[in-house]
Amino acid sequence: MTLQLGQVTTVVVSSSNTAKQVLRNHDQFLSNRTVPDAIKASDLRGDSLPWIPTSPKWRSLRKICNSHLFAPKILDANQPSRRMKVQELISDVNESLVKGEAVDIGRAAFKTTLNLLSRTIFSMDLADASSEMAREFKETVWGSMEEAGKPNWANFFPILRKIDPQGIRRRMIKHVQKIEQVFDRIISQRLESRKAHDYVTTNDMLDTLLNISEVNSDDMDMTKLQHLLLVNSIYCGHTDTTSATLEWAMAELLRNPEKLSKAQQELEKIIGKGKPVEEGDIARLPYFQAIIKETFRLHPATPLLLPRKADSDVEICGYIIPKGAQVFVNAWAIGRDPSIWDNPSSFVPERFLGLDDQIDVTGKNFELIPFGAGRRICPGLPWTMRILPLVLTVWPNVN
Repeated sequence: MTLQLGQVTTVVVSSSNTAKQVLRNHDQFLSNRTVPDAIKASDLRGDSLPWIPTSPKWRSLRKICNSHLFAPKILDANQPSRRMKVQELISDVNESLVKGEAVDIGRAAFKTTLNLLSRTIFSMDLADASSEMAREFKETVWGSMEEAGKPNWANFFPILRKIDPQGIRRRMIKHVQKIEQVFDRIISQRLESRKAHDYVTTNDMLDTLLNISEVNSDDMDMTKLQHLLLVNSIYCGHTDTTSATLEWAMAELLRNPEKLSKAQQELEKIIGKGKPVEEGDIARLPYFQAIIKETFRLHPATPLLLPRKADSDVEICGYIIPKGAQVFVNAWAIGRDPSIWDNPSSFVPERFLGLDDQIDVTGKNFELIPFGAGRRICPGLPWTMRILPLVLTVWPNVN
């Protein structure tokens, strides 16, 4: 489907076959991004993986993420921290149940996800109710995500960018400046700590990036470091999208008690009633993995994947996508395509069990692409796929 949104030609791809053409077969012509005005205004594009054009600089940042931030050995080393945060979630939920209080699953999931991410990045909680800095950070992150997601006239009529008629650019700049101030304080404190002779490395993302900066400041100067931390906190880590996926999964389980019962039975049989689930147990819980995939299919946290931009005229499935057009892949429509899925509107995790060709979310199967595919696939995928099933197992397992 082709739309003319103001002065911007927009192509929306809503089939898995066409998505494959865009994201893999013609990836070299469609790898760059149409950058929203709010992102340009906040100066995030220059060093941010989601928006930076494909280039040696992009490849360098991507390599840092894949080798130093989201590599299996790094994620394995952070398991104790994730275990602690999940135990805190279990305690909070059980405490609410003892008091007879309702549990806001969305808030609990967001708090846990934000703390899991901030522990990975900074070895500290950024959703700590007792910390003024944490409270300010959380509110500012929410504000920046809200502004970035608003329809913006300046995206469709470039002449309006200088006018900023909706005030989105102005508010976004303020949010980003506040977040950068928080990061400046954290980075300064860490740099001071690292000067001590008895300093013990935390092996978190910040220490890793500071180590890279000390070895090669061209690869990672302070500005790049700050921007990479910012983008990983808001976008790559998917704090809001991860918590939204957890909320949708629980909503579907509550709407379908027979599915919830199956999940509980799997936990009791494989793990034991009331026992905590470890990351190493997830591979032995196929039904929970199927629940995650079915939630991605029905409720993708990013229904329209981040827009691609055509660097030249590209022919796809007999149609020409003109140079400069922005291209959206409609993951929501693909997940509900009746030519691919039986009963596409129904929540049926069983559809992912016992398949001859397992459908995964790593960009190989274009029927299910919540993280995108091709060279611009989300680098935070390994982290997110460790968090989602681990936190989801908490809810059917509470006492």
